[in-house]
Amino acid sequence: MEIKTPDWVKHAVFYQIFPDRFARSQRSRQGFLNNTNLEAWDAPPTYQGYKGGDLWGVLEQLDYIQSLGINAIYFTPIFQSASNHRYHTHDYYQVDPMLGGNQALRALIDAAHDRNMKIVLDGVFNHSSRGFFFFHDVLENGSNSPWVNWFKIIDWPLAPYDGNLPANYHAWAGIRSLPTFNHDHPDVKEYIMKIAEYWLEFGIDGWRLDVPYEIKTPGFWQEFRQRVKGINSDAYIVGEVWSDAHEWLDGTQFDGVLNYLFNEATIAFAVGDRVALEQVKYNSYYPYPALDAAEYANKIQAILKLYPWEIQLTQLNVLGSHDTSRLITIADGDQTSVELCNLLLFTFPGAPSIYYGDEVGLPGGKDPDCRRVFPPESVWNQEILNTHKQLISLRQNYPALRIGNYQVLYAVATVYIFVRSLEREELIVAVNVGTESIMVNVDCRNLQNQPHQVLFGNGEMIQKGENVCLTIPPRSGLILA
Repeated sequence: MEIKTPDWVKHAVFYQIFPDRFARSQRSRQGFLNNTNLEAWDAPPTYQGYKGGDLWGVLEQLDYIQSLGINAIYFTPIFQSASNHRYHTHDYYQVDPMLGGNQALRALIDAAHDRNMKIVLDGVFNHSSRGFFFFHDVLENGSNSPWVNWFKIIDWPLAPYDGNLPANYHAWAGIRSLPTFNHDHPDVKEYIMKIAEYWLEFGIDGWRLDVPYEIKTPGFWQEFRQRVKGINSDAYIVGEVWSDAHEWLDGTQFDGVLNYLFNEATIAFAVGDRVALEQVKYNSYYPYPALDAAEYANKIQAILKLYPWEIQLTQLNVLGSHDTSRLITIADGDQTSVELCNLLLFTFPGAPSIYYGDEVGLPGGKDPDCRRVFPPESVWNQEILNTHKQLISLRQNYPALRIGNYQVLYAVATVYIFVRSLEREELIVAVNVGTESIMVNVDCRNLQNQPHQVLFGNGEMIQKGENVCLTIPPRSGLILA
Protein backbone atom coordinates (compact mmCIF):
# COMPACT_ATOMS: atom_id res chain seq x y z
CA MET A 1 0.00 0.00 0.00
CA GLU A 2 1.27 3.44 -0.93
CA ILE A 3 1.49 5.67 2.14
CA LYS A 4 0.45 9.28 1.61
CA THR A 5 1.09 12.06 4.11
CA PRO A 6 0.56 15.84 3.84
CA ASP A 7 3.45 17.35 1.94
CA TRP A 8 3.23 20.67 3.79
CA VAL A 9 4.03 19.00 7.12
CA LYS A 10 7.44 17.92 5.79
CA HIS A 11 8.28 21.59 5.35
CA ALA A 12 6.61 22.90 8.49
CA VAL A 13 7.97 24.30 11.73
CA PHE A 14 5.28 24.13 14.40
CA TYR A 15 4.65 26.40 17.36
CA GLN A 16 2.63 24.85 20.20
CA ILE A 17 0.44 27.30 22.09
CA PHE A 18 -1.38 26.84 25.40
CA PRO A 19 -4.02 29.50 24.70
CA ASP A 20 -4.72 30.70 28.25
CA ARG A 21 -1.02 31.56 28.74
CA PHE A 22 0.35 32.95 25.48
CA ALA A 23 -1.18 36.38 24.93
CA ARG A 24 -4.07 38.36 26.41
CA SER A 25 -5.74 40.48 23.74
CA GLN A 26 -5.78 44.26 23.83
CA ARG A 27 -9.44 44.11 22.74
CA SER A 28 -11.96 45.30 25.27
CA ARG A 29 -13.77 42.53 27.13
CA GLN A 30 -17.47 42.52 27.84
CA GLY A 31 -19.67 41.02 30.49
CA PHE A 32 -18.37 38.00 32.35
CA LEU A 33 -15.15 38.05 30.35
CA ASN A 34 -14.17 41.22 32.16
CA ASN A 35 -13.64 39.15 35.29
CA THR A 36 -11.56 40.49 38.14
CA ASN A 37 -10.92 36.94 39.38
CA LEU A 38 -8.43 36.25 36.61
CA GLU A 39 -5.00 35.50 38.00
CA ALA A 40 -2.42 38.22 37.62
CA TRP A 41 -0.64 37.67 34.33
CA ASP A 42 2.81 37.57 35.90
CA ALA A 43 1.87 35.45 38.95
CA PRO A 44 2.93 31.78 39.11
CA PRO A 45 0.37 29.56 37.35
CA THR A 46 -1.96 27.34 39.35
CA TYR A 47 -3.86 24.20 38.49
CA GLN A 48 -7.24 25.87 38.29
CA GLY A 49 -6.65 29.58 37.75
CA TYR A 50 -7.18 31.43 34.48
CA LYS A 51 -4.76 34.00 33.08
CA GLY A 52 -7.07 35.24 30.34
CA GLY A 53 -5.01 34.53 27.25
CA ASP A 54 -7.16 34.25 24.14
CA LEU A 55 -7.15 33.66 20.38
CA TRP A 56 -7.42 37.39 19.70
CA GLY A 57 -4.14 37.72 21.54
CA VAL A 58 -2.56 35.04 19.34
CA LEU A 59 -3.78 36.88 16.25
CA GLU A 60 -2.15 40.07 17.53
CA GLN A 61 1.15 38.17 17.90
CA LEU A 62 1.23 36.59 14.43
CA ASP A 63 3.95 38.99 13.34
CA TYR A 64 6.18 37.71 16.12
CA ILE A 65 5.36 34.05 15.43
CA GLN A 66 6.04 34.47 11.74
CA SER A 67 9.30 36.32 12.43
CA LEU A 68 10.62 33.11 14.00
CA GLY A 69 10.09 31.28 10.71
CA ILE A 70 7.04 29.41 12.03
CA ASN A 71 4.51 28.28 9.43
CA ALA A 72 2.17 26.08 11.53
CA ILE A 73 0.50 26.52 14.94
CA TYR A 74 -0.72 23.64 17.09
CA PHE A 75 -3.11 24.60 19.88
CA THR A 76 -3.90 22.66 22.98
CA PRO A 77 -7.72 22.42 23.34
CA ILE A 78 -9.77 25.51 22.63
CA PHE A 79 -13.36 24.27 22.99
CA GLN A 80 -15.72 25.35 25.76
CA SER A 81 -14.62 23.92 29.06
CA ALA A 82 -14.44 24.54 32.80
CA SER A 83 -10.68 24.21 33.03
CA ASN A 84 -7.77 26.39 31.97
CA HIS A 85 -6.27 23.57 29.91
CA ARG A 86 -9.63 22.68 28.33
CA TYR A 87 -9.16 18.93 28.21
CA HIS A 88 -12.58 18.82 29.94
CA THR A 89 -14.77 19.55 26.92
CA HIS A 90 -18.31 20.89 27.48
CA ASP A 91 -19.21 21.70 23.88
CA TYR A 92 -17.20 20.48 20.88
CA TYR A 93 -18.89 22.95 18.54
CA GLN A 94 -18.06 26.11 20.48
CA VAL A 95 -14.69 27.72 20.95
CA ASP A 96 -14.52 28.75 24.60
CA PRO A 97 -15.94 32.29 25.01
CA MET A 98 -12.97 33.16 27.21
CA LEU A 99 -10.78 32.51 24.16
CA GLY A 100 -12.95 34.68 21.93
CA GLY A 101 -15.48 32.15 20.68
CA ASN A 102 -15.89 30.90 17.14
CA GLN A 103 -15.50 34.44 15.83
CA ALA A 104 -11.93 34.66 17.11
CA LEU A 105 -10.99 31.31 15.61
CA ARG A 106 -12.51 32.40 12.28
CA ALA A 107 -10.42 35.56 12.26
CA LEU A 108 -7.28 33.72 13.34
CA ILE A 109 -7.58 31.02 10.68
CA ASP A 110 -8.15 33.62 7.97
CA ALA A 111 -5.19 35.73 9.11
CA ALA A 112 -2.93 32.68 9.41
CA HIS A 113 -3.89 31.36 5.98
CA ASP A 114 -3.19 34.78 4.49
CA ARG A 115 0.36 34.30 5.80
CA ASN A 116 0.52 30.70 4.50
CA MET A 117 0.43 29.39 8.05
CA LYS A 118 -1.48 26.27 9.10
CA ILE A 119 -3.69 25.75 12.17
CA VAL A 120 -3.96 22.37 13.95
CA LEU A 121 -6.39 21.81 16.83
CA ASP A 122 -6.30 19.35 19.73
CA GLY A 123 -9.10 16.77 19.54
CA VAL A 124 -10.05 15.29 22.92
CA PHE A 125 -12.22 12.43 21.71
CA ASN A 126 -11.57 9.73 24.29
CA HIS A 127 -13.47 11.50 27.05
CA SER A 128 -15.61 14.54 27.71
CA SER A 129 -16.22 16.50 30.88
CA ARG A 130 -18.95 15.81 33.40
CA GLY A 131 -20.40 19.13 32.24
CA PHE A 132 -20.81 17.79 28.71
CA PHE A 133 -24.52 18.03 27.80
CA PHE A 134 -25.08 14.33 27.12
CA PHE A 135 -23.32 13.21 30.29
CA HIS A 136 -25.12 15.87 32.30
CA ASP A 137 -28.40 14.46 30.99
CA VAL A 138 -27.37 11.04 32.31
CA LEU A 139 -26.66 12.61 35.71
CA GLU A 140 -30.11 14.21 35.71
CA ASN A 141 -32.16 11.34 34.31
CA GLY A 142 -30.18 8.20 35.09
CA SER A 143 -31.09 5.12 33.08
CA ASN A 144 -33.92 7.07 31.43
CA SER A 145 -31.47 9.32 29.60
CA PRO A 146 -31.44 8.83 25.81
CA TRP A 147 -27.63 9.01 26.04
CA VAL A 148 -27.04 6.56 28.88
CA ASN A 149 -25.26 4.15 26.55
CA TRP A 150 -22.89 6.85 25.29
CA PHE A 151 -20.83 6.27 28.41
CA LYS A 152 -19.57 3.23 30.31
CA ILE A 153 -21.89 3.00 33.31
CA ILE A 154 -20.97 0.42 35.95
CA ASP A 155 -23.74 0.88 38.50
CA TRP A 156 -26.11 3.41 40.05
CA PRO A 157 -26.08 5.98 41.49
CA LEU A 158 -23.32 7.90 39.76
CA ALA A 159 -21.03 10.02 41.93
CA PRO A 160 -19.30 12.59 39.74
CA TYR A 161 -18.25 14.86 42.62
CA ASP A 162 -18.10 12.86 45.84
CA GLY A 163 -14.71 11.20 46.10
CA ASN A 164 -15.86 9.15 49.06
CA LEU A 165 -18.23 7.17 46.85
CA PRO A 166 -17.51 4.97 43.84
CA ALA A 167 -17.90 6.95 40.62
CA ASN A 168 -19.74 4.01 39.03
CA TYR A 169 -18.65 4.98 35.53
CA HIS A 170 -15.45 4.71 33.56
CA ALA A 171 -13.36 7.86 33.53
CA TRP A 172 -9.98 8.56 31.95
CA ALA A 173 -7.15 7.74 34.38
CA GLY A 174 -9.80 7.37 37.10
CA ILE A 175 -10.44 11.13 37.09
CA ARG A 176 -14.20 11.37 37.61
CA SER A 177 -14.38 14.77 35.91
CA LEU A 178 -13.45 13.01 32.63
CA PRO A 179 -16.11 10.41 31.76
CA THR A 180 -15.00 8.10 28.96
CA PHE A 181 -17.04 7.74 25.80
CA ASN A 182 -18.39 4.34 24.75
CA HIS A 183 -16.81 4.35 21.30
CA ASP A 184 -18.48 1.07 20.38
CA HIS A 185 -21.81 2.88 20.26
CA PRO A 186 -22.48 3.90 16.63
CA ASP A 187 -23.97 7.27 17.62
CA VAL A 188 -20.88 8.16 19.66
CA LYS A 189 -18.64 7.21 16.78
CA GLU A 190 -20.68 9.29 14.34
CA TYR A 191 -20.76 12.24 16.73
CA ILE A 192 -16.97 12.34 16.91
CA MET A 193 -16.59 11.94 13.15
CA LYS A 194 -18.97 14.84 12.59
CA ILE A 195 -16.99 17.05 14.97
CA ALA A 196 -13.78 16.32 13.07
CA GLU A 197 -15.47 17.07 9.75
CA TYR A 198 -17.15 20.25 11.00
CA TRP A 199 -13.94 21.99 12.03
CA LEU A 200 -12.11 20.90 8.89
CA GLU A 201 -14.90 22.49 6.86
CA PHE A 202 -14.52 25.53 9.12
CA GLY A 203 -10.93 25.78 7.91
CA ILE A 204 -8.53 24.08 10.28
CA ASP A 205 -5.64 22.13 8.76
CA GLY A 206 -5.47 19.10 11.00
CA TRP A 207 -6.01 17.35 14.32
CA ARG A 208 -3.69 16.46 17.16
CA LEU A 209 -5.40 13.55 18.91
CA ASP A 210 -5.30 13.31 22.68
CA VAL A 211 -4.59 9.81 24.11
CA PRO A 212 -5.83 8.05 20.94
CA TYR A 213 -4.43 4.71 22.15
CA GLU A 214 -7.26 4.60 24.69
CA ILE A 215 -9.84 4.12 21.91
CA LYS A 216 -9.89 0.39 21.20
CA THR A 217 -12.92 0.17 18.90
CA PRO A 218 -11.82 -1.75 15.77
CA GLY A 219 -11.66 0.43 12.68
CA PHE A 220 -12.31 3.67 14.57
CA TRP A 221 -9.15 5.51 13.54
CA GLN A 222 -9.25 4.06 10.04
CA GLU A 223 -12.69 5.58 9.54
CA PHE A 224 -11.55 8.80 11.19
CA ARG A 225 -8.76 9.11 8.62
CA GLN A 226 -11.13 8.39 5.73
CA ARG A 227 -13.61 11.00 6.92
CA VAL A 228 -10.93 13.63 7.62
CA LYS A 229 -9.10 13.10 4.34
CA GLY A 230 -12.45 13.15 2.55
CA ILE A 231 -12.88 16.76 3.66
CA ASN A 232 -9.24 17.79 3.17
CA SER A 233 -6.78 15.31 1.70
CA ASP A 234 -3.91 17.48 3.03
CA ALA A 235 -5.18 17.55 6.60
CA TYR A 236 -2.64 16.47 9.21
CA ILE A 237 -3.53 13.73 11.71
CA VAL A 238 -1.02 13.40 14.54
CA GLY A 239 -1.53 11.26 17.61
CA GLU A 240 -0.29 11.64 21.15
CA VAL A 241 1.62 8.38 21.53
CA TRP A 242 4.71 8.46 23.76
CA SER A 243 6.20 5.10 22.80
CA ASP A 244 6.50 2.82 19.75
CA ALA A 245 3.54 3.83 17.60
CA HIS A 246 3.83 1.42 14.67
CA GLU A 247 0.31 0.13 15.45
CA TRP A 248 -1.08 3.50 14.34
CA LEU A 249 1.49 4.45 11.69
CA ASP A 250 0.73 1.96 8.94
CA GLY A 251 -0.65 4.57 6.55
CA THR A 252 -4.31 3.85 7.39
CA GLN A 253 -4.61 5.90 10.61
CA PHE A 254 -2.22 8.72 11.62
CA ASP A 255 0.31 10.71 9.61
CA GLY A 256 2.61 10.85 12.62
CA VAL A 257 2.82 11.03 16.40
CA LEU A 258 4.45 13.35 18.90
CA ASN A 259 7.97 11.98 18.73
CA TYR A 260 8.86 11.56 22.39
CA LEU A 261 11.25 8.75 21.46
CA PHE A 262 13.40 11.35 19.69
CA ASN A 263 12.88 13.72 22.61
CA GLU A 264 14.15 11.37 25.30
CA ALA A 265 17.16 10.16 23.29
CA THR A 266 18.22 13.67 22.32
CA ILE A 267 17.97 15.06 25.85
CA ALA A 268 19.84 12.06 27.23
CA PHE A 269 22.68 12.73 24.77
CA ALA A 270 22.85 16.53 24.59
CA VAL A 271 22.01 17.29 28.22
CA GLY A 272 23.50 14.09 29.63
CA ASP A 273 24.22 14.05 33.35
CA ARG A 274 22.96 17.62 33.67
CA VAL A 275 19.36 16.36 33.52
CA ALA A 276 17.48 17.42 36.63
CA LEU A 277 16.02 14.03 37.51
CA GLU A 278 13.26 15.44 39.73
CA GLN A 279 11.82 17.07 36.57
CA VAL A 280 11.57 13.90 34.50
CA LYS A 281 11.07 10.95 36.82
CA TYR A 282 7.65 9.37 37.04
CA ASN A 283 6.66 10.69 33.61
CA SER A 284 5.88 8.77 30.43
CA TYR A 285 9.26 9.38 28.85
CA TYR A 286 12.83 8.77 29.96
CA PRO A 287 15.47 11.33 28.93
CA TYR A 288 17.96 9.60 31.21
CA PRO A 289 20.38 8.01 31.92
CA ALA A 290 22.94 9.88 29.84
CA LEU A 291 23.87 8.47 26.41
CA ASP A 292 27.24 8.62 24.69
CA ALA A 293 27.46 9.20 20.95
CA ALA A 294 27.43 5.51 19.98
CA GLU A 295 24.40 4.83 22.18
CA TYR A 296 22.64 7.87 20.76
CA ALA A 297 23.36 6.70 17.21
CA ASN A 298 21.86 3.31 18.01
CA LYS A 299 18.74 4.94 19.46
CA ILE A 300 18.33 7.23 16.45
CA GLN A 301 18.81 4.41 13.96
CA ALA A 302 16.23 2.32 15.81
CA ILE A 303 13.77 5.24 15.73
CA LEU A 304 14.28 5.71 11.99
CA LYS A 305 13.65 2.02 11.37
CA LEU A 306 10.35 1.97 13.25
CA TYR A 307 8.22 3.55 10.52
CA PRO A 308 8.19 4.04 6.75
CA TRP A 309 10.20 7.02 5.53
CA GLU A 310 7.05 8.85 4.39
CA ILE A 311 5.84 8.69 7.99
CA GLN A 312 9.23 9.74 9.39
CA LEU A 313 8.99 12.97 7.41
CA THR A 314 5.67 13.89 9.06
CA GLN A 315 6.48 13.00 12.65
CA LEU A 316 5.97 15.87 15.09
CA ASN A 317 9.35 16.20 16.81
CA VAL A 318 9.29 17.81 20.24
CA LEU A 319 11.73 18.77 22.97
CA GLY A 320 8.96 19.68 25.39
CA SER A 321 5.24 20.28 25.70
CA HIS A 322 2.51 21.25 28.16
CA ASP A 323 2.91 17.72 29.60
CA THR A 324 6.61 18.03 30.47
CA SER A 325 8.88 20.34 32.38
CA ARG A 326 10.49 23.05 30.28
CA LEU A 327 13.66 22.04 28.47
CA ILE A 328 15.87 24.62 30.16
CA THR A 329 14.59 23.48 33.56
CA ILE A 330 15.20 19.83 32.69
CA ALA A 331 18.73 20.92 31.74
CA ASP A 332 19.09 22.57 35.17
CA GLY A 333 19.36 26.01 33.58
CA ASP A 334 22.16 25.09 31.19
CA GLN A 335 21.74 27.19 28.05
CA THR A 336 24.26 25.24 25.99
CA SER A 337 22.28 22.04 26.50
CA VAL A 338 19.19 23.78 25.15
CA GLU A 339 21.06 24.98 22.06
CA LEU A 340 22.56 21.54 21.35
CA CYS A 341 19.14 19.89 21.66
CA ASN A 342 17.71 22.39 19.21
CA LEU A 343 20.53 21.82 16.74
CA LEU A 344 19.61 18.14 16.70
CA LEU A 345 15.88 18.94 16.55
CA PHE A 346 16.02 21.23 13.51
CA THR A 347 18.26 18.89 11.54
CA PHE A 348 16.22 15.73 12.15
CA PRO A 349 13.64 14.23 9.73
CA GLY A 350 10.12 15.28 10.59
CA ALA A 351 8.45 18.54 11.59
CA PRO A 352 10.08 20.31 14.55
CA SER A 353 7.73 21.80 17.15
CA ILE A 354 8.55 24.61 19.58
CA TYR A 355 6.59 24.83 22.81
CA TYR A 356 5.75 28.53 23.21
CA GLY A 357 8.38 30.35 25.23
CA ASP A 358 11.08 27.72 24.84
CA GLU A 359 12.57 29.87 22.09
CA VAL A 360 13.25 32.66 24.62
CA GLY A 361 14.43 30.42 27.46
CA LEU A 362 11.22 30.34 29.50
CA PRO A 363 11.76 28.06 32.53
CA GLY A 364 9.17 25.91 34.25
CA GLY A 365 8.93 22.70 36.23
CA LYS A 366 6.20 20.11 36.22
CA ASP A 367 2.54 20.98 35.67
CA PRO A 368 1.34 23.67 36.32
CA ASP A 369 4.71 25.42 36.30
CA CYS A 370 5.42 24.36 32.70
CA ARG A 371 2.37 26.43 31.69
CA ARG A 372 3.69 29.85 32.64
CA VAL A 373 2.65 32.89 30.64
CA PHE A 374 4.77 34.03 27.72
CA PRO A 375 7.33 36.40 29.23
CA PRO A 376 7.92 40.08 28.40
CA GLU A 377 10.70 40.85 25.94
CA SER A 378 12.81 42.38 28.70
CA VAL A 379 13.58 38.91 30.10
CA TRP A 380 14.00 36.99 26.85
CA ASN A 381 17.19 35.01 26.42
CA GLN A 382 18.29 36.59 23.17
CA GLU A 383 21.03 34.02 22.54
CA ILE A 384 18.57 31.11 22.65
CA LEU A 385 16.16 33.11 20.48
CA ASN A 386 18.84 33.84 17.88
CA THR A 387 19.86 30.18 17.82
CA HIS A 388 16.26 29.22 17.06
CA LYS A 389 16.02 31.78 14.28
CA GLN A 390 19.31 30.68 12.74
CA LEU A 391 18.39 27.00 12.76
CA ILE A 392 14.88 27.58 11.41
CA SER A 393 16.28 29.74 8.62
CA LEU A 394 18.80 27.06 7.66
CA ARG A 395 16.08 24.42 7.65
CA GLN A 396 13.94 26.56 5.39
CA ASN A 397 16.81 27.36 3.03
CA TYR A 398 18.13 23.81 2.62
CA PRO A 399 15.61 21.16 1.51
CA ALA A 400 18.03 18.41 2.55
CA LEU A 401 17.40 19.36 6.20
CA ARG A 402 13.68 18.80 5.67
CA ILE A 403 13.34 15.80 3.35
CA GLY A 404 16.88 14.59 2.75
CA ASN A 405 18.23 11.17 3.71
CA TYR A 406 19.83 10.75 7.12
CA GLN A 407 23.13 8.88 7.50
CA VAL A 408 25.38 8.61 10.55
CA LEU A 409 29.04 9.26 9.67
CA TYR A 410 30.70 9.14 13.08
CA ALA A 411 29.59 8.33 16.61
CA VAL A 412 32.36 7.95 19.17
CA ALA A 413 32.50 9.07 22.81
CA THR A 414 31.13 12.65 22.87
CA VAL A 415 31.00 13.31 19.12
CA TYR A 416 28.05 12.58 16.83
CA ILE A 417 28.20 13.40 13.11
CA PHE A 418 25.62 12.76 10.41
CA VAL A 419 24.75 13.93 6.92
CA ARG A 420 21.42 15.00 5.43
CA SER A 421 21.47 14.57 1.65
CA LEU A 422 19.04 15.34 -1.14
CA GLU A 423 20.27 14.82 -4.71
CA ARG A 424 23.50 16.85 -4.83
CA GLU A 425 22.76 18.88 -1.69
CA GLU A 426 24.58 17.52 1.36
CA LEU A 427 24.82 19.03 4.83
CA ILE A 428 27.02 17.60 7.56
CA VAL A 429 25.95 18.12 11.18
CA ALA A 430 28.53 17.57 13.91
CA VAL A 431 27.89 17.76 17.66
CA ASN A 432 30.39 17.53 20.50
CA VAL A 433 28.68 17.21 23.89
CA GLY A 434 31.97 16.85 25.75
CA THR A 435 33.81 19.47 27.79
CA GLU A 436 36.99 19.27 25.70
CA SER A 437 37.67 20.41 22.16
CA ILE A 438 37.78 17.45 19.77
CA MET A 439 39.51 16.95 16.43
CA VAL A 440 37.83 14.38 14.18
CA ASN A 441 38.64 13.09 10.70
CA VAL A 442 35.41 12.50 8.80
CA ASP A 443 35.47 10.05 5.88
CA CYS A 444 33.73 11.80 2.98
CA ARG A 445 34.43 9.24 0.24
CA ASN A 446 30.77 8.31 -0.06
CA LEU A 447 29.62 11.91 -0.32
CA GLN A 448 29.02 13.54 -3.68
CA ASN A 449 30.53 16.84 -2.58
CA GLN A 450 33.25 17.89 -0.23
CA PRO A 451 32.00 20.36 2.39
CA HIS A 452 33.51 23.79 1.88
CA GLN A 453 31.82 26.17 4.32
CA VAL A 454 30.58 26.37 7.89
CA LEU A 455 26.92 27.43 7.94
CA PHE A 456 26.46 27.25 11.71
CA GLY A 457 28.82 27.10 14.68
CA ASN A 458 32.38 28.19 15.46
CA GLY A 459 34.48 25.13 14.68
CA GLU A 460 37.12 24.72 12.01
CA MET A 461 37.23 22.58 8.89
CA ILE A 462 40.33 21.49 6.93
CA GLN A 463 40.28 19.36 3.77
CA LYS A 464 42.62 16.36 3.88
CA GLY A 465 42.19 14.44 0.63
CA GLU A 466 38.93 12.51 0.87
CA ASN A 467 38.61 13.34 4.54
CA VAL A 468 37.55 16.48 6.34
CA CYS A 469 39.30 17.32 9.59
CA LEU A 470 36.91 18.99 12.00
CA THR A 471 37.86 20.83 15.15
CA ILE A 472 34.75 21.02 17.29
CA PRO A 473 34.93 23.21 20.41
CA PRO A 474 33.60 21.83 23.70
CA ARG A 475 29.85 21.49 23.93
CA SER A 476 29.10 22.90 20.53
CA GLY A 477 27.88 21.93 17.09
CA LEU A 478 28.51 22.64 13.42
CA ILE A 479 26.55 22.55 10.19
CA LEU A 480 28.67 22.27 7.06
CA ALA A 481 27.75 22.52 3.39
